[in-house]
Amino acid sequence: MALTPSRMVPLGSAAPDFELPEPRTGAVVNLDDVARGKRATVVMFICNHCPYVVHVNPELIRVATEYGPREVGFVAISSNDVGSHPQDGPERMARHAADVGYPFPYLYDEDQSVARAYDARCTPDLFVYDGRRRLAYRGQLDGSRPGNGVPLSGTDLRNALDALLAGKPIPTDQRPSAGCNIKWRAGNEPRD
Repeated sequence: MALTPSRMVPLGSAAPDFELPEPRTGAVVNLDDVARGKRATVVMFICNHCPYVVHVNPELIRVATEYGPREVGFVAISSNDVGSHPQDGPERMARHAADVGYPFPYLYDEDQSVARAYDARCTPDLFVYDGRRRLAYRGQLDGSRPGNGVPLSGTDLRNALDALLAGKPIPTDQRPSAGCNIKWRAGNEPRD
């Protein structure tokens, strides 16, 4: 497994808008559907097959289940090229979301424009926006990785959400997420 870190997008950046299909329901979901009236919004770039995502899925579900009722919106987006990774295609996304019980929309970014707009680099890649849709946290869920023996806790994401909900500043010393690189279509690769 190659480890790719997330890019630490500048804090305070505005949340890019999106409008993407949700394969499980057939609905089209946009940022406003997820963030309207919320005190925070978590945008997660994930996929079906990545071992790092498979590892953190249980904690992503726990955090979303716990914080969703506290006026936090959650959305997951898969941006992998399904030409090279058909296991991440929409039909399998729908089945996967139902099988693991995602309590949030799991959207398909076919042309990878949303991943590029967010400057997402890996799966999982997590972004937390405040009620004004300004980036307050970007980075890891916690220090757990497949095989490192650190238990899943969601500590980093939970601490950011707790501070945001309490009206306290979130520390700016944030650790990047790390996982599999997003599988870019030829010519779509980000440039540093």
